[in-house]
Amino acid sequence: MLLLAAGITGGLTGSIAGLASVATYPALLAIGIPPVAANVTNTVALIFNGVGSMWGSRPELRGQGPWLRRIAPVAALGGALGAILLLSTPAEGFEKAVPVLLGLSSVAILLPRGRADPHPDKLRRRRGVQIAEAAAIGGITVYGGYFGAAAGVLLLALLLRAGSATLAHANASKNAILGVANLVAALIFAVAAPVQWAAALPLGLGCLLGARLGPVVVRHAPATPMRLVIGAAGLAVAVRLGMSAY
Repeated sequence: MLLLAAGITGGLTGSIAGLASVATYPALLAIGIPPVAANVTNTVALIFNGVGSMWGSRPELRGQGPWLRRIAPVAALGGALGAILLLSTPAEGFEKAVPVLLGLSSVAILLPRGRADPHPDKLRRRRGVQIAEAAAIGGITVYGGYFGAAAGVLLLALLLRAGSATLAHANASKNAILGVANLVAALIFAVAAPVQWAAALPLGLGCLLGARLGPVVVRHAPATPMRLVIGAAGLAVAVRLGMSAY
């Protein structure tokens, strides 16, 4: 029941703000799973977060198919690299960098955007913009495959600044991109890591239920208050992670 409740909370917050692991990972630690096993189990369970969030984001995903198909290989590669890094390297470097990146991203979300571009794909057709955007998404998805706590906040800030038409559209793109990265990382962990399947299943079911509702909330909630809540939550998580890392 604890894992199911944590999954619902994580699915809801993850599909809205990319903060799923802030709820789900501590729940796995609380029932006695060691940190590395908890991390890989969490990644496997979050597959269902991607399924639920994309299911709920279907209206916003319409028209984004061509761009998402171009960026999906980048996200898949990033997720794979992150999973390999987790299984082969110490965590200290990521732990110290993430609070800073998350804090800056949260501030970027909080800052006013000005008028959104109604045709963001025109900007994305420029070669230099495509390369820079793909590189940034690749870096974020590496972190997503490695650990992923608040990776969605980093990606949401990038997509909002890159010209997504609305918060709901940026959120839908974020959910799809992280869903791809998380799926690839989870497949690697399922083969090569100590996944605790008895814990992954109730956690994943909760994520599916919560993630289905998140895009509906974003779709109908006022965009500015929602953006401020997401930014403030990201700053709070950055402070918490910073206290742990430093």
